[in-house]
This record gives sequence, C-alpha cells and structure tokens, in this order.
Amino acid sequence: MNSKLKFSVFILAALLAALVLAGCGGVSPENRLTVLAGSELKDLEPMFDDIHRETGFQLEMEYTGSLDGAERLMSGEEVDLAWFSHAKYLSLLDRQRGRVKAGEKIMLSPVVLGVKESKAREFGWIDNPDVTWNDIIDKASTGELRYAMTNPASSNTGFTSLIGVTSALAGSGDALNIDDVDSVADQLSDFFKGQALTSGSSGWLADRYLVEQDQLDGIINYESVLLSLNQSRELDEQLYLIYPKEGIVTADYPIMLINEDKREAYNTLVDYLRTSDFQQEMMRQTLRRPVNTQVALDEMFPDRVLIELPFPNNQEVIDHLLFVYLDEARVPAHAFFVLDVSGSMRGERLEDLQEAMIRLTGADTSLTGQFARFRNRERISMLTFNDRIQDIRGFEIDTSNPQTMDEIQDFVNSLYADDKTAIFSTLESAYEMAINAQDADPDRYYSIVLLSDGENTIGNPERAFLRYYENTPEAHNIKTFTILFGEADYDTMQTIAETTGGRMFDAKAEPLSVIFKEIRGYQ
Repeated sequence: MNSKLKFSVFILAALLAALVLAGCGGVSPENRLTVLAGSELKDLEPMFDDIHRETGFQLEMEYTGSLDGAERLMSGEEVDLAWFSHAKYLSLLDRQRGRVKAGEKIMLSPVVLGVKESKAREFGWIDNPDVTWNDIIDKASTGELRYAMTNPASSNTGFTSLIGVTSALAGSGDALNIDDVDSVADQLSDFFKGQALTSGSSGWLADRYLVEQDQLDGIINYESVLLSLNQSRELDEQLYLIYPKEGIVTADYPIMLINEDKREAYNTLVDYLRTSDFQQEMMRQTLRRPVNTQVALDEMFPDRVLIELPFPNNQEVIDHLLFVYLDEARVPAHAFFVLDVSGSMRGERLEDLQEAMIRLTGADTSLTGQFARFRNRERISMLTFNDRIQDIRGFEIDTSNPQTMDEIQDFVNSLYADDKTAIFSTLESAYEMAINAQDADPDRYYSIVLLSDGENTIGNPERAFLRYYENTPEAHNIKTFTILFGEADYDTMQTIAETTGGRMFDAKAEPLSVIFKEIRGYQ
C-alpha cells in the first residue's frame, strides 16, 4: 500500500471514529452514566454541560414516575443511577433486595399549597403562621377552596401531600400506622372535596393550572414549581404559599447508586453536585433549596422553620393509605372509554387493546398495576365504534364484588374488528353521554379516553366536532385523553387533546398496557 493510500485510509478511519463519537454525544461509554429519573428533574438539563465539563461524566436520563421507577428498579432493570424527588418508598421496597448501594441528598423542595392572594386574604391566611391542615380542609369541604393536585397513586407531589395531610390529621407525632389512616378517612374525604383538577404529572398540573386558573383557587405542588409560577408572569393573580403549622413533607432529591461498578464515578458526581458553586446555580435556576449549608438561602424562600412530618416506615401502611384514597376518599370518577374496533384494528392491535383493558380489571398485579386498576365507586362506560357506535356498556365498580370485573372482561374479550372509522361522530356522542351523566351526578370527575389506530373515514369531519365542542359549554369540564396508536394521525389526536384540556399519549413509543396505566393517573 503506497503512502498516499495509507494516509487516505488513516483519514477515513479518523472520520469514522469522529462520527461514532458524535453519535454518542462525543462521550465514550465509560464516561456515560445512565439515570432513571423523575420527570420533574428535566429542569436540570441546562446544567448538564457544566456537570460534564467539571466531572467528565455525561448523564443520560430516562424519565418516569416515582412509583413506576421504583417498580422498574425492583424488577431488576439495569441502570447506573436513580434520581427521584425522594427515595423513602423505594427504600422500603429495597430492604430485602439491596439494589440501592448508596444515596446522597442533592436539593430540597417542600410540597405545599399555593393559594391566590385574594383567597388567602379572605381566609385570614396572609402572614399567619398558624394555618393548619384542618383550616385547609374546612375551606375545601365547603367548596370555598378549589385546588389542583396530582393523583397520589401516580405522582410524588400528590403522594407526599396525602402523607402530609394524613399525618397531620392523625396528630400522633409518630409515623403513621393503619389505625391512624382509618381514623381520619372521613376527614380525608372532606379534603378531597376541594380537588377540582387532577393529574398524573406535576409538570402537566402546573401547565393546566395556568390554563384553568380562573376556575381554581390554588394548587398543591413543589415549592419550586409554585415559585416558578409566580415568576412566570402568566398568572392573573400571584400565589401565596401556605406551610401548614403541623408540618409538611419535603422532597430531598437523593441521587442513588445502583451499579456498584460506577461507584467512583458516582462519588465524583455527588462531590460536584454538592459544591457551593453548583448548589448556588441550582437554586437560581430551579428554585430549589440547597443542601449545602454554606450556601445562603435566597430571600425568595420564607424565613421560617419548617416542620417535617414523619414518613411511614412500613410499606403496608403506605399501600393501605393509597387504597383508602382510591376507594374511599377521592372524588369518584366516571371514565368513558371510546374504543376503535374498525377493520384496521383486526388481529394483534385488537389483542393489545383487549389485554390493556383486562389489566385494568385487576389482572395486572404489579406495584403500579394494583393502583391503576378500576377502583371502588368508579363508573366505567365503554363505547366501541367503527363506522358507527357498535355497543355501549356501563359498569359500576364495587371491589367487594368480583362479578363486575368478570363482566368487563367478558365484554372486552367479545370485541371484534370490522368496517370503517367514524372518530368524530362517536366522540360527539360520547360527550353527549358524559354531559347527561354530569347533569345527573355532578359530584364526579368526568373524562374521556379515545383510542383509534387510523384516520376518520366516515361521519362528521374534525371541524364539525371542534365547532360542537366550542358551542357546548357543558363539555368544557370534560377532558379527552387521546392515544396515538397504529396509523392514527398525530395532529388530529393532539388537536383533540389540546382543545378539550386533555393530553395525548403515544402508544407508538410505549406498550398500550403502559399507556392505559399512565392515563389512569389523570382520571
């Protein structure tokens, strides 16, 4: 091989190597750390370049919910690190497994109530350090306080809020036990009478609060999120933050070592994340409190001692509390499932739909599955459609009677696929049914789930449904959560979700059974 050819081969090899590194973000595999993380940590991404430059390690984040993340780790999923808003429940699950090798707190943000200033003034809560959880419950139970809060079975802010209010009501000063939970179940029901907006995600809840702020009086979320809303200039009225006298639960964002082989890298990363420089910049960018005591707390944070309520030290207690919330305390839901059974759903797609629905009847016994299943007092309506509505079935859920779940399974297993797709005519009919149900029983949370694997091919066009929705004020309290599946049109599904105040879920990226579980956090 002559010298020119050798040189050309060398240059080609160098270029290929550069392309490989570029495809990996320019970071070698040994300098990448995979992280299973809570979605609320996305706001740290602008700081990742600094982290990489100072430590030599690039964080590769995969975001998920706290309970889902705990379940994935306990099932053996291989990642280097885990990073959630707290690790207390995960620690209970991990006692016998030992997957978490180390953990260090990185930042702090208590979960608190933000109330419109006019309401806080009306209630006598401005500059009042003696506001209690019972004061909040009194206003919620009468309808004077309508607030937004995430679903405790899906999102950490709702989860920690539920623990906080239950611990405060129990009033023992010790960690909750099952008797404590049962003794305050009625008061929890009064508290949740005020919940007017639910969600499976803290971020989505904050976004929806901005849209629906005229119909709401407040929002429960991380302190950092509430401060961010106040700084956003998108609020019609500033939020006054309430730190109940009995105490709150604080997210401490521990970063946890899962892969022992990465301990040295983990130690390097933690050392940097706890430096004064990083903590100062983190506080400025994310509005979370530093754990490094050498960093002075910004004046935007209240200058008062916060009482930390004890976290339950038993998994059975937490599970029991969540079941009490789902079956007894929360505002019961009425969910309408609008399911495409047109010809294109024939075969594997219909089988996926049937499996996903049957999992919600209790067939999914996983950690997240047991909380996502149809719960006591719920009403479930199923509309199947192709070129027209094929069947309508209603079910009243009584968890003490397994016959209802058997009936749902029998109905789902009987589905068959045929003919064309009338999405918008069917969706309009579902809204008429939901409006009638809402008129008859207004003390429920109403939602629609729309699944289709194709485009509208018959019946009313999209513009007709949008015109119907715009001209039907009664429909505006009922959100539609759409599922992008098969050849369904992205723009169509996104438009329906955005117009009705819902959210689109992508079943092209995740299994349909996972999508249905995620949606349950919004119902």
